[in-house]
Amino acid sequence: MSPLRSLLLSRSTVDRDGERRTDPELLAALWADQATRVLRVRPDGSAPVRARALGSALELVPPHQVARALPEDAPVVYLGREDDGTAHVAVEVPDDQEVADAAGWPVRSGDEEWAGLRSVAADLDDRDAGLLVAAVGVLNWHRVHPHCPRCGSRTRVTTSGWTRTCAVDGSEHYPRTDPAVIMAVVDGDDRLLLAHNALWPEGRFSALAGFVEPGEPLEAAVRREVLEEVGVVVGEVRYEGSQPWPFPASLMLGFTARAVSTVVRVDDVEISDARWFTRAQLAEAVTSGEVLLPPSTSIALRLVEEWYGEELPARPSW
Repeated sequence: MSPLRSLLLSRSTVDRDGERRTDPELLAALWADQATRVLRVRPDGSAPVRARALGSALELVPPHQVARALPEDAPVVYLGREDDGTAHVAVEVPDDQEVADAAGWPVRSGDEEWAGLRSVAADLDDRDAGLLVAAVGVLNWHRVHPHCPRCGSRTRVTTSGWTRTCAVDGSEHYPRTDPAVIMAVVDGDDRLLLAHNALWPEGRFSALAGFVEPGEPLEAAVRREVLEEVGVVVGEVRYEGSQPWPFPASLMLGFTARAVSTVVRVDDVEISDARWFTRAQLAEAVTSGEVLLPPSTSIALRLVEEWYGEELPARPSW
């Protein structure tokens, strides 16, 4: 099994169509075209979904069904175009936003429910998963970065939602993505090291992870984070795959790291416990409920199962 084939937040079928973003008339044209499909996202990252025969689907609506109560400065983001020409845009809506009638006035929708990526990603198809990941990431950036970092002036949305430009100094700013390494640390006896974060509920274990520092190669970040958090020295580092993690703005870069020492000394700040597991020990701990592993949306579980060789006998509950 390869983690690259099963990363739930790395799926997408929509062409992002980056060349068209610079057209200043694009969004107006798409908003006037009722064939355009709009993805509404609330500030908490949830979106409307509907149950279907297999899994769930995003509730995408034509522009006229986005109620006129939408704030005037709400960013509209061009997400791209499908092979059949269908264009998709995303917009952040208030928590109580409903769909609208033909005149643009809010009406209640019967059976749509709002759900976040963590809970619904496994039920979405590739198209919808890709749309929601992109929308959540870029809309969150718009929400928390409305001002110019150089002069503090309010910026305006440009490039079809993919940049913000300062009206005072003319500087252009792009969505933020924070690279983070996450690693399956394996020793010479082929045991896996998993750790418990001090802030997590009892029994929750996952792969070690940490943010990449400025000027730091990814392999060095892996070695530094493992040494800092659990005192284990790492030698060989092998890249496995990547997954966006828009909670709020990370890109998780997955690795397998070979340990050259095995004595564990947790930092007692971020990490309060760390243990080596054989495959039999991990399977027993997961089955008994002693250990809760990461959710299926996380690259952490895929790294663990890549080492294990197959899906684990029980699924996590968080």
